[in-house]
Amino acid sequence: MQVQISKAEQKILAQVEVAGPQMIAKVKEWAKINTGSTNLEGLETQRHEIVSAFEDIGGVCDEVSLPNTQSVDGNGNSYQIEHGKTIRVVQRPNAPVQILLTGHYDTVFPKDSDFQVTKETGPDILNGPGVADMKGGILVMRQALLALEQSANAAKVGYTVLISPDEEIGSTGSAQLLKQHALIADLGMTYEPALADGSLSGSRKGSGNFSIVIRGRSAHAGREHHLGRNALVVAAHTVSVLAALTESRLGLTVNPAKLEGGGANNVVPDLAIVRFNVRLSETDDMVWFEQELLEILKDLNNRDGIKAKLHGGFTRPPKPMAPPNAALFEMTRAAGSALGVDIRWKSTGGVCEGNNLWAAGCPNVDTLGVCGGEIHSDREYVILSSFVQRARLSALMLLKFANGDFDAKSLRNLV
Repeated sequence: MQVQISKAEQKILAQVEVAGPQMIAKVKEWAKINTGSTNLEGLETQRHEIVSAFEDIGGVCDEVSLPNTQSVDGNGNSYQIEHGKTIRVVQRPNAPVQILLTGHYDTVFPKDSDFQVTKETGPDILNGPGVADMKGGILVMRQALLALEQSANAAKVGYTVLISPDEEIGSTGSAQLLKQHALIADLGMTYEPALADGSLSGSRKGSGNFSIVIRGRSAHAGREHHLGRNALVVAAHTVSVLAALTESRLGLTVNPAKLEGGGANNVVPDLAIVRFNVRLSETDDMVWFEQELLEILKDLNNRDGIKAKLHGGFTRPPKPMAPPNAALFEMTRAAGSALGVDIRWKSTGGVCEGNNLWAAGCPNVDTLGVCGGEIHSDREYVILSSFVQRARLSALMLLKFANGDFDAKSLRNLV
């Protein structure tokens, strides 16, 4: 597939180029706002910043409250997680082509993190929390939408923007909202960071987060050790059983991430919690793995004096490079080629909102944000020149959907 850039499009793209310094200045400001997924105060501050930034695009903006979700504390008890609000912008909902653009404004860095500032660590490199993942991506999205609004064909494309506060903890609160809009969109564009070399994510594994709470019976470790039922020993065995399931299906990995429990040396521990993550390549493997978990739970609960309960589940099914996603990727590649940018893709074990969109049957490309690397660490960085490059890429894609060079309606026919 090849496309040409018209003179009108060249003029619009030139204005995107001019916006580079503004995007860089803004990401530096936003990175100073801590937006860890549970820092509701910081999330609110950032949300107001984003709403203000999107005002000049137009459309109807509202803020959607999300339902609380459950987790398990260190005592094995369920508790409610309160989420921030999702920012939603709806523009031309009755236009013939409908695009869903998604992103998130939370980061993995908690409120008390030491990583709170930005610094330029080399030519074209900015280090800072969320600069790549994905406050930079939100700014790229905004600039591309501003470009679309300048097109003579803008009326042919409507869109919904969803910017969520809980992506880094699995989109547990926003999942239903993502699904609701994904069901009616022709395609999705998500602004996770591209890789440092500019590659996009193609197929993605699915993911689930689980906890098994194991309760035993406490006793004096010396005088009445035989009366105790050591939950920690049972949990350690469970870790081995879970880890052994890795590669029992092609591409499946089980990562026991945390073992909690125990106390004084002279007490048989009566509580332990095993927390683990599962990644898999095939949707059918989710059912298979859940059956394996049921067998593990059955075995645990058949042990004398032991009670076990499973919490959590799969939050994101796999996203394959299915024909609709592959066709959309070819459109992305064609736009890149017209701009002199070589767009490639790589499979990844990471997950994002693109998994959610695909689960609802929405073809999508999910790494349209800035280029960067070492995300989820205090070494996170963004390549500054990629702000303009990636904003131009998305802008051209939107312009081509608007003028019909890219047939958005054809994608769902391939599902």
